[in-house]
Amino acid sequence: MQPEARLIAPIENAPKLTAAASESMREISILDELGVRRPIYIPAERPLTVLLDDRELVTLMTLGASPELLVLGFLFNQRLIKNAAAVESISVDWKSATATVRTRLPHENAGMPLRAVASGSGQGSIYSRLLEHIDAVRLPGIAQARIRASALRNLLDVMRQHDSIHRHARSVHSCALFQDARLLVSVEDVSRHNALDTISGWMALHGIAGGDKVLFTTGRLTGEIVIKAAQSGVPILVSRNGVSAMGYDLARKFGMALFGRAVNRRFHCYVGEERLEAD
Repeated sequence: MQPEARLIAPIENAPKLTAAASESMREISILDELGVRRPIYIPAERPLTVLLDDRELVTLMTLGASPELLVLGFLFNQRLIKNAAAVESISVDWKSATATVRTRLPHENAGMPLRAVASGSGQGSIYSRLLEHIDAVRLPGIAQARIRASALRNLLDVMRQHDSIHRHARSVHSCALFQDARLLVSVEDVSRHNALDTISGWMALHGIAGGDKVLFTTGRLTGEIVIKAAQSGVPILVSRNGVSAMGYDLARKFGMALFGRAVNRRFHCYVGEERLEAD
């Protein structure tokens, strides 16, 4: 988390959170193509089982940089809670690899379906649940949420120098939240879903509105990623990667702007070009 992000006060009735961050990288020895043995770093992926009001809900695979925010954002993006105030506490214990969640509304969780979620590209569980609520998504209009081309290029410059774990160990994704070209918070994890869930958890904890924000990710802009961003109210998404057909269709429905293949100050605007302001 950036120093500026830590200075923002949590919402009233915010959940009590542990601070169980763990090492994100591990050093190992490898043999390269020249037959030379040398040390390198790899991401320290580990399981984290979420216990929601004494019921095993899900096992997430994560680097564990901000596990409490990851769990909070996961619950929010899966529509298991409406806001952070619905959670009383999140306690992460790496010895048992568990995150114990106590809610203030335990009766709402009765009979909730249990799902196992891996660290891979798509979680799947979010889509069927959110189709019922998709028409309720409301994002700010074009006049209220735009991005200047120069701000977009500056954003890419910032992220090119910012991904510290990726530079050392590769094999990770990152997500970051910007206001104009100002970086608010950035997260790296083994999947883009984890990174985005952690951003969502940070926003929920601090009551940060998404209407004037831009979300950056290194991963594909799929339907699930677009839905998660829309749930947090973010109308502009930027990715180093491409855009899927479902992501494109949902972004058009929501009135979002998707910028893909955004690398080295170049980008494709797949949809929502009216939110791009020329300098």
